[in-house]
Parts: sequence; C-alpha cells; structure tokens
Amino acid sequence: MKRISRSIRMALVLAAMGVAMPRLGFAQDPPASDTTAVNRQAEKSVDIPIRQVVLYSSGVGYFEHFGTVAGDGTAELRFKTEQINDILKSLVLQDLDGGMVSTITYPSQDPLSRTLKSFEVDITANPPLADLLNQLRGAKVTVSTVEPGTTSGIILGVEKKQKAAGDKAVVETHILNILSGGQIRSLDLGELRSVQLDDPKLQEELGAALAALAQARDQDKKPVTIHFTGQGNHRVRIGYVIETPVWKTSYRLILPSGDAKPHLQGWAIIDNQTDNDWTNVQLSLVSGRPISFIQDLYQPLYVPRQIVQPPQYANLQSRRYGEGMDRKDTNRSRKADGAGSASPQMAAPAPRAMESEDKMDATASVASSASTAEVGELFQYTVSNVSLARQRSAMIPIVSDDLQVQKLSIYNASVLPRNPLNGARLTNNTDKHLLAGPITVLEGGAYAGDAQIGNLPPGQNRLISYGIDLQMLVDSTHNTSNSSILSGKIIKGVLQINHKQVFQQDYVTENKSQKDKTLIIEHPIRPGWELTSTDKPVETTDSVYRFSQSIPAGQKATFTVQQQIVTGETLALLSAELNQLTYYSRNGAIPKEVRDVLIKAMELKQQLTDTQRRIDDTQRYLNETTTDQARTRQNLVNVPQNSDFYKQSLQKLGEQEKKIEQYQSDLQQLRQKQDQQHQELENFLNNASVG
Repeated sequence: MKRISRSIRMALVLAAMGVAMPRLGFAQDPPASDTTAVNRQAEKSVDIPIRQVVLYSSGVGYFEHFGTVAGDGTAELRFKTEQINDILKSLVLQDLDGGMVSTITYPSQDPLSRTLKSFEVDITANPPLADLLNQLRGAKVTVSTVEPGTTSGIILGVEKKQKAAGDKAVVETHILNILSGGQIRSLDLGELRSVQLDDPKLQEELGAALAALAQARDQDKKPVTIHFTGQGNHRVRIGYVIETPVWKTSYRLILPSGDAKPHLQGWAIIDNQTDNDWTNVQLSLVSGRPISFIQDLYQPLYVPRQIVQPPQYANLQSRRYGEGMDRKDTNRSRKADGAGSASPQMAAPAPRAMESEDKMDATASVASSASTAEVGELFQYTVSNVSLARQRSAMIPIVSDDLQVQKLSIYNASVLPRNPLNGARLTNNTDKHLLAGPITVLEGGAYAGDAQIGNLPPGQNRLISYGIDLQMLVDSTHNTSNSSILSGKIIKGVLQINHKQVFQQDYVTENKSQKDKTLIIEHPIRPGWELTSTDKPVETTDSVYRFSQSIPAGQKATFTVQQQIVTGETLALLSAELNQLTYYSRNGAIPKEVRDVLIKAMELKQQLTDTQRRIDDTQRYLNETTTDQARTRQNLVNVPQNSDFYKQSLQKLGEQEKKIEQYQSDLQQLRQKQDQQHQELENFLNNASVG
C-alpha cells in the first residue's frame, strides 16, 4: 500500500484555497447594519508625507508627517515589526482644522499558535491528512479515488488497519470511513486522488487558517492605519519616535601658514534607514542623549486565571483576609548663526590650468547649511529642504567657523618617552555645541594628522594631538625620592612619628626647531600626594597635572615637578625593640623632651634586658646542675657502697643539691626583680605624654 502522497495533501489545500478568501486586514469586515463600519468603507486613503525629521545622538529619531485629508479619510503608514512598540509608545496626532482622530488600527501580534487554534480546522501542529480528516468528522465531502469515480458522503472517521504487502510482510494503512446513501464505505487513503469539502464554511475556515500561516511569514512590514473625521479639507500632523542610527560628526581643522585665522569645518553624517524617502524635509540634529527605552506593547498579553472547582459542600468556610498593602528648567533659544539655512554653493574655478604648486583652499567652497539653537538642555542643528532617498546616507555641512587655536607640543612620558606630540588647544569661541568626533588636521594646505575631540560646549577649550613632534626632545629619566621625619610626640607610651616623603621629577627639554614652542607637560597625579612645585599647573584632570613651558628655538630647558606626602607611624614603646628606640632618640627632628623620654625608656628596658639575661644564665646553670646530679645518681646504682667512689659521689650529690637550691632561690629573686622593673617601665610610659 502506498503511503499518503504529498499530491493528496496539496489537492486538499488547493481545494480549500479555490474558494473565496475572507478579507484579512486590521479589522474584519463589519456587518452591513453597522453604520460606522459602512462610513469607514467610504473613507479615502491619503498619503501624508514626511516633513520634519529630528535625529538624536542617543539613537532615536522623531518623524513628523504633514498633509491634508478631505472629509473622513485614512492615512496608512508602514513600519517594520520591531518598530511597532515604539509607535504604540510615542505616536502623537493633531488635526489643525477642527477635525478629529477616531481610531488607529494595526495587525495583531497574537501568537500564531493561538490564532490557528481559533479556527474550526486546527492546523497548528501541521497535521497529516488522516488527522485532518478526523477533525472533519461529520463534514460532507466528495472523494475522488485512483480508479475513475467519485464518492460523496459524510466523514465518519479515519482508522488504522494492518494489510498484507507480500512475502508475508504487513504494513499499516489508514482507512477513511464515509456514510454515503445509507451505506458505510471504507476507502484507502493511499488510493485517494482528492478530497473536496462540500461545506462552504469549512472551506473558508481552512482557507483563512492557511492565509494566517502565509501572513505570519511576512513579519517585516506592518501597516498602521489612522482614521480622521472632519468636514472639507483639513490639515493633519502625525509624529512618532523610532530607533534610528546615531548621527555622527567629523571635522576638518584648517591651520593656515600665514596670518589667516584657523578654520573649523564640521560635517554631519546621517543615515536614512527608514522605508520612506525624505523629500524637502526639515532636518534637525540634536546633540543630546534623552533617555529612551523599548517596552513590549505590541504582543498581546494574557493573564493566567485561577481554575475554580464546583463546590462540593453546602457550607463554605470563612476566610481571613490580610491587610492591603529645584531644579528650574530654562528654555533658551539662540539666534540662528549667520549661515542661516542657505544651501552650500560651489565656487566656480577660474578658467586656467591648475599649477602643480597650488594647494587646495578647503574653506573657500563650503558653508554651513545649518542654523543652530539651544533646546532646553540640548543643542540643535537645523537644516531645511533636505532630500535623501530611503536606505541612503549623506554628509551635510553644519559648522564653518573661524576658531581660536593655540599650537602646542604635548608631552606625556607614558605615551612617548622621548618626544611630545604635535597638538593644539581649541577654544570654542562659536555659539555652537561641537559634538564629539574625529578631526582631520590640515596645516599649510597639507595633511598633518588625525585627532579626536570630546563634546565641546561654547566657551570651553580642549586639547588635541595629531602627530609626533620630532623637533622637540624630552628626557624624563632623572628623578629622586627621599624620606625624612617631620616631628614626633609621645602619648601614654605610644610614639607618634610624622614622616615626609619627597619625590622630584626633572624634565630636560631641547627645542631643535627654528621657532619658539609652547610645551605642555602632563605629569601623573599621585593619590594622596601634594604638589609643592613653585610652578603651578595651567589645568588639572583626574589623572594628570598640565604644566605650560615656553621653550625658545634651539634652546634647552629643565623643568622640575616636586610632590610630597606626609604619613604617620605609631610605635608602642613598651614592646618596641631597643634598636628602634635608639634610632629615634638620636634623630634631631624629634623634640628634645621626646628624646629624653625615649632615653629614660631605653635605660629601663636595658635594666629589664639585663635582668632577663641573668635569669636566662641562672636557669641554664640550674638545668646543667640538675642534669649532672641525675647522672651521678645513676652511677651510684652500680657502685658498691663501701667503695671510695661511692663516698665521693655522695659528697658530690650534696654539693649539687646545695647549688640547685641556690639557683632556685636566685631565680625567684630575679623574677621578682623583673616584675618590679617591668611595672616601673609600664608606669613610666603610661604617664609619659610629651611633644
């Protein structure tokens, strides 16, 4: 028996798809008696183009559409699926001519499995034909078999049977049972050519389920339809915030060789990653980072509910319920700069051959096309009449101003040990907030290097570096460190000493160029250390001091940085070693009265030391005598009592016993003396507070 073929399944799908499909959209077709729905069918859809785009440096953008709706009409906007949450969170609408916004509809994001289970025919688990026909029990069908002929009837069900397949083999097959004309007919599913559903409602249900599957595959675009009501032509505005690429800035710093002023060009790099062309829009670029987040508002949420069993007893138990549980904003706007919103003009070159020694004037043909203003705590560049096709990017000039620049050499030993970097101090004397970005430096018409700059508000300055200064040498290998005692005092037997440690760093510089240079030396800050140099830093960061020095052409110079730190030390004199007391008692930085106490403490500790030494010696003698006595006693065991050796040994034992008694008495006296000396020292130190 052949297994159920794909052609049979496809035949069933084609039969279902051949019927009229229900219209799938944001809402089902309403009944004809619904007056509101009839009116909506008469609404005209209009295109509302984008007229304003505001891009933020935090990765979001505000988009505003502006257009006209005649009478009752709709506007359809299409978004990517991942943008719908932003739309539901931020969409704002306005009718400028007295009209109203009625409803906003969009495709549901119900889980596909839940949608499929809502149809009369459940195809959630991709059921085989046998399981699908079992779901259709009681439905009227017309079945076409392999042999010419058709059978119409009502499905009773599908059962499994064993069937011989030759050579005593047995296979399992599915049998469709149909009630036809009062007879039950059994048909092998493997021999069916097609199954036609005779019930139009079942055809529509199966077609709708298949259409839901097809629609689920196209998750990239979602239409949002906005319904407006009103009389005549009325103007409408639609605004929303969605995720956008971060707009970026890059700069060109032109350092002229003559007396001309340094000039800064700034370009905004923008990306139109939306699905709409921007045609003559007003583009605003905001250099701020408003807080933005994504919340899942698109996915329908279902709250699990408690399952309550039917009551089985007449009486309910009582329940006990628990107890229920200045800064002032300023909006300042600055007048637009002189460039206004004029588009940049390209200067026409003179009709002559370009000479090889001519250098490009990078400032001649580029003007800022942006006006500027402060918006609360943010800064905004605005450019009018911007056109940019979807999925395209562009560079727009937003800064073209003379800038206050001081050329410098910047040295940091951790960056380069022998040479400083070519650099400059940029002072923002414009009224624009310069966003962080890379800077290409052009000096004398030639490329000089690249630099980076952080956010630079008006009136502030920043250092940049863009190359190695090979005409300046710096030697920072000379440094010294020394430590000394500042003072000392004794409080209740505890010596408190203040130490001062001094570190000195010499920077030996040599300017080999023919021009005077200003050198910025970055010296590391040591936590806890105090700067004691005569020269004060021009500025301080979290990690370095910056010192400024003028180095004449062809000259050498030495610059010294000195730092110190004062640390404290405590020493308990009672437990201190004699060599420690000797060291501090001889240090002239400690006051004399403190040294006198130290000397007295040394004398008392020396007496204790002498007594301890006598105790140790006496104890050693006692141990030796006791050991010798034990050996003598052992010898007496094996010696005849009437021998001279025995008599001599007895006499020796008596002498040893006397020595032992004397040593024990001496030890007792020495230990008493030691206790007295220790108490004397302790009393002296407890009452010693000088300095």
